[in-house]
Amino acid sequence: MTTYNKAVRDRIPQIIRDAGRNCSTKILPDQEFLIKLEEKLSEELAEYMKDKSIEELADMLEVIYRIAELRGTSMERLNEIRQEKSEKCGSFKDNIFLADAEKRV
Repeated sequence: MTTYNKAVRDRIPQIIRDAGRNCSTKILPDQEFLIKLEEKLSEELAEYMKDKSIEELADMLEVIYRIAELRGTSMERLNEIRQEKSEKCGSFKDNIFLADAEKRV
């Protein structure tokens, strides 16, 4: 038996069982699951950095949306905040790399 001790998508236990394998799971309270999701986000980022896979980006979004929900923000509100920040500070579409800047006095 392999030990995972990590957050997984809702259907993963059934997929494992459908493949004829056993697994054990437990349902965590929101605050405990939030910690595991934040760990999962780091895992997904590492996988993206290794593979540069669009699927890994999609996985990160799924985790981010659930983290936002557990922190009391909907996917829609998260996108509104993203848009507001984009309007205020811009996005990343122009590929700008800041080499240096003077410190504020």
